[in-house]
Amino acid sequence: MDQRLTFRTAALLILPPLLWAGNAVTGRMLNGVVPPVTLNLLRWALAFVLLLPLAGWVLRPGSGLWKHWKRYSVLGLLGVGCYNALQYLALKTSTPVNVTLVAASSPVWMIGVGALFFGVRITRRQVLGAILSIAGVLVVLGRGDLDSLMQVRLVPGDFYVLLATAAWAVYSWLLVRPGDPPAIRTDWAAFLMAQLVPGLAWSTLFAAGEWAGGDTHIAWSWPLAGALAYVAIGPAILAYRSWGLGVQRVGPTIAGFFANLTPLFAALLSAAFLGEAPQPYHALAFALIVGGILVSSKR
Repeated sequence: MDQRLTFRTAALLILPPLLWAGNAVTGRMLNGVVPPVTLNLLRWALAFVLLLPLAGWVLRPGSGLWKHWKRYSVLGLLGVGCYNALQYLALKTSTPVNVTLVAASSPVWMIGVGALFFGVRITRRQVLGAILSIAGVLVVLGRGDLDSLMQVRLVPGDFYVLLATAAWAVYSWLLVRPGDPPAIRTDWAAFLMAQLVPGLAWSTLFAAGEWAGGDTHIAWSWPLAGALAYVAIGPAILAYRSWGLGVQRVGPTIAGFFANLTPLFAALLSAAFLGEAPQPYHALAFALIVGGILVSSKR
């Protein structure tokens, strides 16, 4: 793992927040169209089909997946079964502003999980970077106004995002732990497929509980099909590929700061789709978030 942040690595880590911002917008738009946990299952089921031509060999008995099934079961539970299901569920029960606010704790979770469970020492630069990065997110959420920020109130649904962020932090740290067969570790599609197999089992179990527990339905349409294609190809396959490679290069702590670009991109996407012009506070937020990334990643 090389802790130096290069331009290429930064580009890899910028792509996932951009795609995740679109994922949040899409998840909000699909409220009432498809149940949130079921949406997560459909998303990964489609991603599984798309990955079969590239990494179908992982399903064979001698691929290494079944020998290391415990590791991939945990990765599949955290990264596939829980993370986005909790986010989609939060988008149904909470406001996008609150969801983004709670998700802004990502750098803190990355630092805390690394220190508590993986023996990583916390540096002053990381703490300062976390403060700058979260300050940038708060600027976006408060639209540059302290009074607006103080009016934000947390609701029970926000705890789903808190759980999702904690799961993502543990998942990211496990990515850099040894334990993968070389054939799977060196092939990004195979590595994602190895997580997808148990992840789909977890997702199916959770979706079954969702359907058994309430009045659920799916309103099938072409817009829904297009949305499923986007969340499967973009936020799932492309984002996970870029994130995994970026984490392997610079570590979860530095990568965690890039995740805080998501609310900024969400604000810009909202401006593009809703016709709202970007405001000066967007530039201030961008400077704070990027400043946090640079401070935390500097040797």
